[in-house]
Amino acid sequence: MTIDLQPKMMIRDVHIADRPRERLIRQGAESLSNQELIAILLRTGTKQESVLVLANRILSSFDKIQDLKDATIEELMLVKGVGKAKAVQILAAAEIGKRMYRKHSEGRYTIRSPEDAAAYLMTDMASLNQEHFVVLFLNVKNEVLHKQTIFIGSLNSSIVHPREIFREAVKRSAASIVVAHNHPSGNPSPSPEDIEVTKRLIEAGSIMGIEVLDHVIIGDHQFLSLKEKGYM
Repeated sequence: MTIDLQPKMMIRDVHIADRPRERLIRQGAESLSNQELIAILLRTGTKQESVLVLANRILSSFDKIQDLKDATIEELMLVKGVGKAKAVQILAAAEIGKRMYRKHSEGRYTIRSPEDAAAYLMTDMASLNQEHFVVLFLNVKNEVLHKQTIFIGSLNSSIVHPREIFREAVKRSAASIVVAHNHPSGNPSPSPEDIEVTKRLIEAGSIMGIEVLDHVIIGDHQFLSLKEKGYM
């Protein structure tokens, strides 16, 4: 739910039951729009406009809300009505979110399913503007030993060489690997090149005795498993 306020309409003009903080208490945080959540972080608007209008203008200044995690204080302060204090509040909240979802920060993360692999990679890869080809090197318990970006750029079988990947796998004493890359378009559907690269890696892994468990494509906070789709 997004509350559309006229520029001169203030938060006090909104019925108390429909104000963001009250709705969060009554209905839970998941019921609020991005605009309302940012409004709660900001707490106040300006003399000329409500906090909801200011929150909406912040969102309009970025292509998508995920871009806020990479914003700088200076970029946020370019938005009229956002001073240093409000910019710091937004960046602090974004950093808390990143840390909460960085599940591999302590201990070894176990990959039991495509969902596990996607959860491990999503925070870092979902909003990248270029394709990144990443490999997770796993031990015999399917725990992540190491994550490495192998290549940045458009994926094709002539550029992504199995030798680069399996050299690192041998170095790390990996029993298996999961490969992944992102689609900046947001659509995780595999291209013919994605499928060809996967086949080459599976063949090389078979020779090396290192299984390729899956190839996960990350889109705009969604993913696709080539194994689940029957491509491997």
